[in-house]
Amino acid sequence: MAVLKIFPEKDATLYSSYPNMNTGLDEIIEATTTTLAYSVPNPQASRFVIQFNDAELSSSVSLIPISKYNSGSWKAQLQCFVSIAEGLNLDTTVNCFPLANSWGMGTGHYLDNPIVTNGTSWNWSNYSGSIPWTSSIPTGATASYSSSALPGGGVWYTGSQYSSSVTFTYRTDKDINLDVTNTVKAWTTGSGTIPTTKLTNYGFILKQDVEFSGSTSYQTELKYFSVDTNTIYPPALQISWDDSTWNTGSSPQTILNTLPATITLAQNPGTFYSSSINRFRINARPEYPLQLWQTSSVYTNNYYLPSGSSYYAIKDLETNEYIVNFDTNYTKLSADATSSYFDMYMNYLQPERYYTVLIQSTIDGSTVVFNDQYYFKVING
Repeated sequence: MAVLKIFPEKDATLYSSYPNMNTGLDEIIEATTTTLAYSVPNPQASRFVIQFNDAELSSSVSLIPISKYNSGSWKAQLQCFVSIAEGLNLDTTVNCFPLANSWGMGTGHYLDNPIVTNGTSWNWSNYSGSIPWTSSIPTGATASYSSSALPGGGVWYTGSQYSSSVTFTYRTDKDINLDVTNTVKAWTTGSGTIPTTKLTNYGFILKQDVEFSGSTSYQTELKYFSVDTNTIYPPALQISWDDSTWNTGSSPQTILNTLPATITLAQNPGTFYSSSINRFRINARPEYPLQLWQTSSVYTNNYYLPSGSSYYAIKDLETNEYIVNFDTNYTKLSADATSSYFDMYMNYLQPERYYTVLIQSTIDGSTVVFNDQYYFKVING
């Protein structure tokens, strides 16, 4: 499987209106702008920080073949799933930057009474009374440090090679799916140039592009599920590359070129431990095969699905949402002397859930999706 998902080790929201409050265990992270009083504008903002385990990240990136890594034939995407989106303008932009300082998660929730201060907040990087965010701003980094923007709220690198953004129009999907490949590469190989040859992985900060305007036109709430959510929508870092190969050797099998067709999934015991790596093999044949003179049934003849136009996808069986969507670059099927196939690392899927496999192929000029109850479950262990 050339699409891997890593889940955060910690996240939190920084609120300018509650500058010492920690929210490290809250189920929601948000990038919101608010004007608290219309008569005497008191603009406020929130930003969220999110970090992925450095060892897990390096281990995942190490699976990418060196040739594909060096050529840039891979992609890292930060994904956050929307909970509430209200008060949007016709265009609302969220920016993402790599953090330049370390921070502590803490154990607080939004508006705990009394508030919890044992982790990061708008004022403090680690805990209330520790190190202010703005006390140390490395070369190439910036922060909110003017009185009009309420000093604090993180410290981040601003280089264009690391920044990314998404602009939501009024009717577009509000989930975040940002290309952060350059930042991940700088974290894992030292390809960055700010401030030295390597960036330390302190995670990301996400914030709205327009903050502290004092205008009642900017009252935008963008709330996302955090790593502590009780839903199936925690943030994720998705790493993708093309792992497909086509080496059928001297196999007598031919390529399937007629419809209708029958597609089944082999090597699917139905249940996998989260540490499993499975090779799903695909059995393909015409639904009505030509009758041939041979000593075995023509229904046992296997065919390859067409090279370069056959893909797989993974859906959550309960919600019917794509976990891994069809991708012409990163979910192509492979083939060897036995059959068409694809590999899947189960530890990148959430355990104790059922999934279904879909196969898409272009055959005889028609693009067809095969979904014949190819189910499996990932369990802890």
